[in-house]
Amino acid sequence: MQQGFLRRFFVPKNLHGVKAWLWFLTSRIGFAVANFYLCLTLIFSVIPVPFSAYMVQKKVENLLHSDYRIDYDWVSIDDIAWQMQMAVIAGEDQNFDNHFGIDVDAVLIALKRNAKSDKKPRGASTISQQTVKNLYLWHGTSWVRKGLEIPLTFLVESLWSKRRVLEVYLNIAEFGRGIFGVEAAAKHYFGKSAKNLTQQEAALLAASLPNPFIYQVNRPNNTMRKRQQWIIRQVQNLGGRHYLEKLD
Repeated sequence: MQQGFLRRFFVPKNLHGVKAWLWFLTSRIGFAVANFYLCLTLIFSVIPVPFSAYMVQKKVENLLHSDYRIDYDWVSIDDIAWQMQMAVIAGEDQNFDNHFGIDVDAVLIALKRNAKSDKKPRGASTISQQTVKNLYLWHGTSWVRKGLEIPLTFLVESLWSKRRVLEVYLNIAEFGRGIFGVEAAAKHYFGKSAKNLTQQEAALLAASLPNPFIYQVNRPNNTMRKRQQWIIRQVQNLGGRHYLEKLD
């Protein structure tokens, strides 16, 4: 009797055997994971993020290195210089105010350029996608991660304002070994708070974001200096701080 009750409760009537249990487990696990991320996204829409999945990943990777520590200091977007906010938009996602998490035009352009070039594939991730990757997922090439990243990006874009997405991104982005967030980066490299960054300093930090271990803020190479100046020009072309007024 008890077995019959459990069977009726757990297994859909129109499915049987192993397939039924696989369907049950997959659907329930998927439902639980979806609700987990929904709850986290709602919570992080109003409170500071204590740490990100990528911080955990880096900490685990460096368990054997006793000198590795996480330098992280959350600050409100009101305490981040507008120059820094615009520098990452200009350098990483100039259509940030227009897309809904995925920049379709940028994806098509990247696909076209990658098809014609044998060089390293060009990426088209938006600030929203990078935020999701850093906050919830892991770094590395993986179709599984990409498959999770897209729906999570839509979830974040649905529940957060653009201003909140930018705030979280600036607070959890990696700027060097163990240096996470623009406040920690500003203090480490320039001895000041993020709200006091100049245009040159902000552009230099933004120029390091593709890979802060290759493009080092404290030892900028010629390529990085050129990107720094390009970012400054792009900030001006986008309208400077007036661009930020469009973010809800």
